[in-house]
Amino acid sequence: MKFISQNIRHLRSLKGVTQEVFAEDLQVTRSRISSYEEGRSAPTIEMLIQLSDYFKLPIDILLRNDLTKAKDTSFIELRNQRVLFPITVDSDNENLIEIVPVKASAGYLAGYDDPEYIEQLQKIKLPFLPTGKHRAFPIKGDSMLPMKDGAFVIGRFVEDRSEIKTGKTYVLITLNDGMVYKRVYNNIDLNGSLLLMSDNKVYNDYSVPIHEVLELWEFTCSINTQEYTEEELKISSILGMFNELGVELKALERIIR
Repeated sequence: MKFISQNIRHLRSLKGVTQEVFAEDLQVTRSRISSYEEGRSAPTIEMLIQLSDYFKLPIDILLRNDLTKAKDTSFIELRNQRVLFPITVDSDNENLIEIVPVKASAGYLAGYDDPEYIEQLQKIKLPFLPTGKHRAFPIKGDSMLPMKDGAFVIGRFVEDRSEIKTGKTYVLITLNDGMVYKRVYNNIDLNGSLLLMSDNKVYNDYSVPIHEVLELWEFTCSINTQEYTEEELKISSILGMFNELGVELKALERIIR
């Protein structure tokens, strides 16, 4: 409960309402609001529910996180509630890019919306990136050749799912599959899911219900941590030719039918 008083005061300020108006909205006295904000008393369970509904924030976010570090744009819509989305800046107020290391990628699912977890991640700044919030994610395996195992994909956070560009690549944080990097085809209007495809056609396509996608990051650039060998480049080129041939054969098969 150590954050609740300052959170109430800060969130009320973000909404631009006075204690009087806030009290009227919650149908309580101004003195009661003042008591909460000054830490002289703690909200009851019933009041916490009211505050959660009023600010559209989960109760555990109100209780466990210092929201004074967040601006209004640091919240994202999730269904009919907002959750804290940590955005870190440097001394010049420029966005920093958090790097999710390979060892921490498994824990990202549990800490992606936790400011304390995000603050512990290492950060870099790349001035050539477009506007928006970016984060760097590690790549595992060979499903997205020629992206090499151990590379990092830097993605721009996508808040509005209607902005998904079908056929483009994204890092997705999913409820059941964890962190994945795939080419995304938007089928939301058809069956409420996204079709995920690997560029390496050894891997099968599969669908993920849109409600299981916790975060979505559109590819901006990549950083390779290892140099390609001549043999790897040849193999990648050959696989690319086979993939293109497979697409052409499928198209021809549809025509024949």
